[in-house]
Amino acid sequence: MPLPLVLAFAIGDPAGISPELAARLLADPVASTAILLVVGDRRVLDMGAAHAGVTIDLPTMTADELGTQRPQRSCFVDLGNCDPATITIGASSPEGGASALANFRCALLAARHGYADAVFFTPFNKHSMRLSEADYVDEIGFVNRTIEVTKNGSEFNVLDEVWNARCTSHIPLSKVAETITEDRVFESLRLTIETMQGAGFERPRIGVAALNPHAGDGGNFGTEDDAIILPAVQRAQAHQMAVTGPVPSDTVFVRALKGEFDAVLTMFHDQGQIAMKLIGFDRGVTLIAGYPFPIVTPAHGTAFDIAGQGVANPGAGLKAIELGLMLAARKPRQEEDLPAAEQPFASLVRRATDAAAAR
Repeated sequence: MPLPLVLAFAIGDPAGISPELAARLLADPVASTAILLVVGDRRVLDMGAAHAGVTIDLPTMTADELGTQRPQRSCFVDLGNCDPATITIGASSPEGGASALANFRCALLAARHGYADAVFFTPFNKHSMRLSEADYVDEIGFVNRTIEVTKNGSEFNVLDEVWNARCTSHIPLSKVAETITEDRVFESLRLTIETMQGAGFERPRIGVAALNPHAGDGGNFGTEDDAIILPAVQRAQAHQMAVTGPVPSDTVFVRALKGEFDAVLTMFHDQGQIAMKLIGFDRGVTLIAGYPFPIVTPAHGTAFDIAGQGVANPGAGLKAIELGLMLAARKPRQEEDLPAAEQPFASLVRRATDAAAAR
């Protein structure tokens, strides 16, 4: 039978607004809508609660106490991996990056081994993470290594009005054109359709953004739109996908907001991010999909400029938790998905912390 939903909740960068956001979210009624398995350093959470001016009623459990059972109530597993006294608020550091990565790794392993149904994290700072692990690129590569999969997931930005999927993400703009292939565009469309159907869209309508100005203007401003993107769109249409494009990127979001598209597939990171953050910065959610469980986070960053001031807005975090739980509820885990006895939670914590220490 389906199990009660458990959300693995990882505290992000301790020098930004992540501790305050974590505290605000855990003090919010949303915290009672599912069982929360919170991982991090209790001292960091207490610091965030002081910044936010909230009180958190969340018992601390040891990894040994969890054993091989999913948590039966919300709890905090204290990894003891970040003394706030060693962190400068509003500044990147290898210590902050290491703690965020260990927390994220632990939450991912918890979901991978059946202890949780979805993963949520408060914002990371990529500079801090690279100071800790020089080979860190982005969350997708980290997820692949941590849960040992070979097929990449993909990032989506989600608002009530429109979803945004990406063909490429965290790569230099100079490399975008050479990275886009017909297969890559088609597979991005396929994953977008599959993910949105998992969220309840029966037949999602996708607008595909052009790469070049005016969709290439018949080859005057580049050939990729006609030679690569259009064939991928036609291939998707042949597979009965509701896909339109390539649409000039300066109008595709206008058409989406008028109700023509449920989602926009953009060719590179900022082509969609700029539009989505203008539409709803305080509500935007980043969804990392294509894995056995949803991974969600606020679409905004660590906001070093306002860290520690008690003014962080939890709106996007609340939306992220709601989306993660909704997606998990539509694909509930069964009793047979419980972790095997040879994978007690304490062993996952050791894997998470040992991997960080080995870097």
